[in-house]
Amino acid sequence: MRKVCFVDTTMRDAHQSLLATRVTTSELAKIAPLVDQVGYHAVEVWGGATFDSCVRYLDEDPWERLDVLKEKFKKTKLQMLLRGQNLLGYRNYADDVVELFVKTMSKHGIDVVRIFDALNDFRNLEQSAKAIKASGMHLQVAMSYTTSPVHNIDYFVEISDAAVELGADSLCIKDMAGLLKPGTATTLVNEIKKRHPIPLEVHSHFTTGIADMTYLKSAEAGADILDTATSSMGFGTSQPGVESIWTALHDVGLADRPDYPLLKEINDYFAGVRRNHSGTDAGFTINTSVLENQIPGGMYSNLINQLKSQNMSDKFEEVLDEVPRVRADLGYPPLVTPTSQIVG
Repeated sequence: MRKVCFVDTTMRDAHQSLLATRVTTSELAKIAPLVDQVGYHAVEVWGGATFDSCVRYLDEDPWERLDVLKEKFKKTKLQMLLRGQNLLGYRNYADDVVELFVKTMSKHGIDVVRIFDALNDFRNLEQSAKAIKASGMHLQVAMSYTTSPVHNIDYFVEISDAAVELGADSLCIKDMAGLLKPGTATTLVNEIKKRHPIPLEVHSHFTTGIADMTYLKSAEAGADILDTATSSMGFGTSQPGVESIWTALHDVGLADRPDYPLLKEINDYFAGVRRNHSGTDAGFTINTSVLENQIPGGMYSNLINQLKSQNMSDKFEEVLDEVPRVRADLGYPPLVTPTSQIVG
């Protein structure tokens, strides 16, 4: 029977979504050899806000982080998230800068690159896609999932065609706010897999409390890879916890049996790491209002901390109410960096 693989996001998206990306290189390096033993399809360790946070808050060199982790991971591929022409910043960069940046990523050990554009405008992915393929890395093209009067299943199936035209080695449904519902996931995964035989990964956040059900239905419908985090760094605005998802899929025959003692040791370690960063912890939050305001996991923890820094934490609920109105005024863009920051 077909088996589903897992990507671990604990070292990138999980702490970006829960702890405002403050986990340090040394904290990640200590546990990396154990994570390497789990049997993940890949471990997401870089990209997104990690580059910015290393420089801005941690006084670290993000390239050194990559070197340190590459040394620790002997068996598992390293994955990262790249914003196409935005790279890891908040504006478009010149083509030669994109090419050089991608070449440098490859030299520092990245194996799998997930690229996306906040508006699903794949013209902004052409240069990075070309450079990734030229550097011999695996190119995964992600579709930024959202719901609105102008976004439906046909829209996402259509852009999956455009993703394949870019030379994608795999596809990803990137559900950054936990909006993808189980029934919709069944249909969407089915339709994409019918058209494209390449691997399909599903990435979701637990912010709205439905991502585990969405993962189960996605796997049953033909998804090949699911993004999860160790449970002490999972759920809430992060990804679903790997232990429970892996157990559920093993029970229905879609995954091999997980190594529970190994996963527990890793989970216990990250519970301690999380306590080290209680000052920026978004906490365990299930917020069904996100089904309407669509604030992505990575924005949620940062928005809380931005309001704290301005002594405006009491305005949080008002901000959540205002976001969908601003998004409608802007023509319903998917909310993911940098559009989420602009709307926020």
